[in-house]
Amino acid sequence: MDLNTAKVILTGGTSGIGYETAKLLRANGAEVVICGRDEVTVRKVSDELGIHGLKADVSNEKDLERLFEFAFEKMGGLNVLINNAGLGFMASLLETSTEDFTRIWEVNTKSAFICGKLAAAHFVAQKSGNIINVSSMGAVKGIANGSAYVSSKSAMTGLTMCWQAELRKYNVKVTQINPSEVITPFADKLGYKSTNVDHKLKGFEIAEVIVATLKMSDIGFIPEINVWATNP
Repeated sequence: MDLNTAKVILTGGTSGIGYETAKLLRANGAEVVICGRDEVTVRKVSDELGIHGLKADVSNEKDLERLFEFAFEKMGGLNVLINNAGLGFMASLLETSTEDFTRIWEVNTKSAFICGKLAAAHFVAQKSGNIINVSSMGAVKGIANGSAYVSSKSAMTGLTMCWQAELRKYNVKVTQINPSEVITPFADKLGYKSTNVDHKLKGFEIAEVIVATLKMSDIGFIPEINVWATNP
């Protein structure tokens, strides 16, 4: 697609992959709406990048409905959804509470489902659209202590495949991107300090993948992309 015509909702756009993607999309001429849970941060990033922002909790369906209403008000339409919002959690199976498990699924999986449904209603009607689900290599291979997080990302793979099967006939492209370890505040929030960071992926690299995927001609689409650091 021509990114000068892109009207994008990007969840979780105030830091890391989301921030870098919003920045790169705007630099390529796209209109972008982001959301985040902290109003001050959302406003700061929106002003810095010249985009639209709304405080929203992606685990709350009413907030997501407001996000879509806000996007249509500001952009006059929608042709790209990027499900990027995510919450990390690492603990052994025995130490993972039902409450922890549910919280991760509500942010990582339920939010993607709700946003996908809201976007699809519009995309099917206009017979075009793009959905990008930012997942994780955790969706491809399980890891110790990852029951809540990995299962939430594996479920996103199921959503992606179902949407590809359902929406392709309406010219809606659905792509899942699975980054391996990326140096973002996401890892810091887990108390995880990466080593050898110069050889790790950065948010900008994943943003480049997302933007390149959107730039592809409407003739084709990429179902899934796994992104690894070359020599971590």
